[in-house]
Amino acid sequence: MGRGDKRTKRGKITIGSFGNSRKKRTPGKTVVKAAPAPVTETPKEEVKKRAPKKKEK
Repeated sequence: MGRGDKRTKRGKITIGSFGNSRKKRTPGKTVVKAAPAPVTETPKEEVKKRAPKKKEK
């Protein structure tokens, strides 16, 4: 019982067939995500720029 045996997993992989020893992957359940809430932009606080420092003479 080796690579050429249809009854084993290794044999099914070699031959390229599927069956009880080597099942096909079934597609899983798809999860539907909820739609994200619309983003409302909040007004940002305005940052006041400081006046440049006066140079001493």
